[in-house]
Amino acid sequence: MNQFWVRVLVVLTVILGVNYIAWRWLESLNWAAWWISIPLVASETYSLIDVALFGMTVWRIKHRKPLPAPPDATVDVFITTYNEPAQMVLDTALAAKAITHPHSTWILDDGARGEIQALAEEHGIGYLTRSADWTDRPRHAKAGNLNNALMMTQGEFLLILDADQVPEPEILSNTLGYFSSRRIALVQTPQYFINVPDDDPLGSQAPLFYGPIQQGKDGWNAAFFCGSNALLRREALMQLGLVGYVKEVETGVRKALKASRTAIRRARKSPEAADPLVAGLLNEVEGATARARVELKAGGSLSEVTYRVRQTVDHAVQALVGSDFSTLEADLAEIAAMELDGGDGFNLPAEELDEAIERMSHRDWSPLGALESVQAVLDAISIERHAEAQPIMPLATISVTEDMATSMRLHAMGWQSAYHHEVLANGLAPEDLKTMLTQRLRWAQGTVQVMLRENPLFQKGMKASQRLMYFATMWTYLSGFAAVVYFAAPIIYLTLGILPVNSISTDFFVRFIPFMVVNQLLFAVTGRGIPTWRGQQYSLALFPTWIKACTTAARNVWFGRPLGFAVTPKARQDGGPGWSLIRPQLVVMALLVVALIVGLVRLAVGLNEPVGTLVNVAWVAFDLVVLSVLIKAVKYEGFVPNERIREHAVQHGA
Repeated sequence: MNQFWVRVLVVLTVILGVNYIAWRWLESLNWAAWWISIPLVASETYSLIDVALFGMTVWRIKHRKPLPAPPDATVDVFITTYNEPAQMVLDTALAAKAITHPHSTWILDDGARGEIQALAEEHGIGYLTRSADWTDRPRHAKAGNLNNALMMTQGEFLLILDADQVPEPEILSNTLGYFSSRRIALVQTPQYFINVPDDDPLGSQAPLFYGPIQQGKDGWNAAFFCGSNALLRREALMQLGLVGYVKEVETGVRKALKASRTAIRRARKSPEAADPLVAGLLNEVEGATARARVELKAGGSLSEVTYRVRQTVDHAVQALVGSDFSTLEADLAEIAAMELDGGDGFNLPAEELDEAIERMSHRDWSPLGALESVQAVLDAISIERHAEAQPIMPLATISVTEDMATSMRLHAMGWQSAYHHEVLANGLAPEDLKTMLTQRLRWAQGTVQVMLRENPLFQKGMKASQRLMYFATMWTYLSGFAAVVYFAAPIIYLTLGILPVNSISTDFFVRFIPFMVVNQLLFAVTGRGIPTWRGQQYSLALFPTWIKACTTAARNVWFGRPLGFAVTPKARQDGGPGWSLIRPQLVVMALLVVALIVGLVRLAVGLNEPVGTLVNVAWVAFDLVVLSVLIKAVKYEGFVPNERIREHAVQHGA
């Protein structure tokens, strides 16, 4: 019955929202103040799309039935760690070792600490760290740590836990049954934190996400991997790694062949190309690249195709080596600038390879210079992938967060996922504002990276509903830009008297108020009593974090600017109150208060309209209430344990 009312409210919300936004675009815009009017209606349109995506998510909330018996299979429990306290890692590892279902427990120590290794050996727990192959090669943070462990273990299923996520003994017994279906590749369970007080000042608990949202995504077969407290099928991951490897190599080969043909054609413009020998060799190489492209399109072997092209290019280079060309010195200097030689044969990371191909296809070469550049780039995409520690990377490495991209690729390959709504591991949330902001920034950056690199809306293999479910999560991180407009609009009216609408009339109220009321009812009914207000506050209050995540991720994807990987500290960071961390929000709060005072003064002297002032005063009051959560967050001094922790965890896992 609850699901019926959820769907009724979804339909009403969308209808009323479309009615309101259509009226805003068609009839209400104040073109005299277009500079605030257009951004505001665009932000409102963004919010309507966000609400519609949420409505679609909860349309098919899935309540899983009792599971069949767990399959008779081997399981590896991976505990990922980098610099967490040794006792914390040991506590999690001992709890993992005590899991009742047969398994092997491994500590994946990316910090290669002797202390952790000694503790593991003392307690009979497996210990893994990076092999020597990773030296001076991209490490890919947590994804690289897990990929390394995958190549050193054999379990058919993997339970992945962060260093602070202490598992319950029944975690495998209560979840392995999902894998009785051969198409299930992932089972995600909630992340719940035991060091969070009831008022949750940092917004650490996510009862709406680890509840109706993940259950709704599960209904569309789009529940995704959240980095910890998840079980994965090794077969699916290895298939993902192999397919990804082939795709990356094939993409590199296609790019190189296309750029090679361009370079050869440019080389024909040089005076030396008039020589019959030179012209014949250029024709031979161009023909070889053209045949290779046809063979690849027909499904030919990558290794055989690239080998034949390289043989042709090598022969042509040898034939021209003895020739004396005036531009040879400059061309060879350009080739050297490509920095293709990695010391173990020519090989490049993807970003540098793209840069080399770009330079090759846009520069005017001499014949020998063109052939040398073609030779270098083809060698750089050799299928051996010497620049990587291991050619097969099962977990995605395109983002600082490996989880969402990995599960998205699994779904695109036809694998299925499940969300198990039961707390089976208890973790530690950030206990100070700085740590929380570091964590949220990394989550947002990783999600935006995935959106820019592998936008789910354009991924083959997934159903339209799955694409929208992934896109819905990515879409929410764009809210920072809309928040700036929502703060600016009432400030502008109260201080300057400029309305972004023609007038605040009856037409406005009869459209806006029903939409907002039904929208809030949708959240209330969907949540079924779970607290959602704190999450709504932080979705707006952290607007500088969301904007920074979008801009830094875009610079990383488009211009190669590094992001780094910030491990979330598991202990409170000292340093006193973090007022400087929320400076933008404090400025906004001050502007809102000033606008409130100025607006009331302007009303008293007749410069502002009563109705417009009342609406915007209410708007300012709402914004201040939302932002006030940060005052509490700055003053938060950490969690004080109590005897109700375990009972509280059990209640939230119901």
